[in-house]
Amino acid sequence: MKAQNQIPILYRDLNYVSPYNWSSFRKQWICWPGFIAACFASYAAGSYSPGAGQMVDYWKISRIAVLTGITSFTCGFGLAPMILAPLSELHGRKPVFIATGILFVVCQVCSAVTRSFPGMIAARFFAGAGSSTYSTMVGGLIADLYRSEDINTPMALFSGTALFGVGLGPLISGFIAEYSSWRWIFYSQAIANALLVTFFILFVPETRESVLARQKVAVANKLWEEKEQKGLFYEKPGADGSTEKWRLRWKADGCEKPTSIRDMIVKSLFRPFRLLFTEPVVFFFSLWAAFAWAVLYIALAAVPLIFQDVYGFSLSRANAVFASMSIGAVMGTVMSIVQDKIARRYKLLPDSPESRLYFTCFESLLLPAGLFMFGWASRVDVHWIVPAIAIGIATVGIFCVYLSVFNYLADVYGTYASSAIAAQSFCRNVVGGIFPLVTTQLFTNLGYGPAGSLLGAIGLLLSVVPWVLVFYGKTIRSKSKFALDI
Repeated sequence: MKAQNQIPILYRDLNYVSPYNWSSFRKQWICWPGFIAACFASYAAGSYSPGAGQMVDYWKISRIAVLTGITSFTCGFGLAPMILAPLSELHGRKPVFIATGILFVVCQVCSAVTRSFPGMIAARFFAGAGSSTYSTMVGGLIADLYRSEDINTPMALFSGTALFGVGLGPLISGFIAEYSSWRWIFYSQAIANALLVTFFILFVPETRESVLARQKVAVANKLWEEKEQKGLFYEKPGADGSTEKWRLRWKADGCEKPTSIRDMIVKSLFRPFRLLFTEPVVFFFSLWAAFAWAVLYIALAAVPLIFQDVYGFSLSRANAVFASMSIGAVMGTVMSIVQDKIARRYKLLPDSPESRLYFTCFESLLLPAGLFMFGWASRVDVHWIVPAIAIGIATVGIFCVYLSVFNYLADVYGTYASSAIAAQSFCRNVVGGIFPLVTTQLFTNLGYGPAGSLLGAIGLLLSVVPWVLVFYGKTIRSKSKFALDI
């Protein structure tokens, strides 16, 4: 027997079914828990601020110091995917999601029981790191299951649930903070997230194709090893009429593990920043998305301030206004799904990455419009429903920015898309975490109207980004080293 001779057979001959070809029901069974996870991650970010007043009294520190808990959370949320993303590509989505989900639950419990503010900051940082997979991993999960031509609807649902959670967090936590203790803001999340992680452990399968292929190949090769131990080999006819015994081994062609995890992580840390500072598309999209996300975090501090100061709302009533943000997220999601179906049905859009931006060119203007309206309508002689509606309008604009950035970067950068998205995610979360620290000073020193106008003017200036790419995107892409390598 030629012990070293092996005949490799591709794993696709193993009755292997790609996740792309799974049934619609199975895909939705996997995606909807992912959407809920994205909602929980955003909920965790937004739920912190309603308890700030009680924390100020408990630790005898300033409100600005307490709000650094939001900054700590977003820093963990922005940094962790740089390391966790390559680990999920190597070991699969499920084990990384479960491990970080458990970390998230533990850190929520730590946030609830801590007796020191530094302990709260540390717990919030690691809670942000743990919950980051609830957002970034879901995007990868969707990419595992849907081809580019079918991805808009699940991506819209993912983006919508993420924004929905930002509004839902302060809405519910406002009532918890007013009628119970701030500690139950975190206890309640720990319970809900523990149930979600348990569901993922029991019912949600792995979706990463390379990992599934390696698992299938490992099982098949183990069966061949058992046969060989019994003396059963593949017999290959020789040229002289004799037979030779060969070993058969399945091969996960193109799905092998990388040689070095360290090199993979270093690359994942370096490449996003290289894209950020060398690719104009990534830089300006990151700037645009960072501002849009910062507006959400500004709202976390501005809405309670304005509605309690101007309209005399209680803590719970002021935070109930965030329902308009959740409603705006739902409206943006429905609008995106409907317009995509209409455009595809009547073939209204060309087959190019820039077609992702046609609707966004107009819809993103809702962001500055909502900011102008919010600032100047926040007066005692204007009914409170008007600035509340303005928040919903701005949220629809934020949704359009958020979704178009994801879709366009994925289309343009292909295999480098995860790095491009990681770059903008880092900027988005770090900038978003800083803004709540200056929101009170911004609105009290400038006044509500001028502050809204300043933010609206920045949003209006950045709304030029999709227009530039619609007209010059192809030229810009032709000069991109990364885009040309795809």
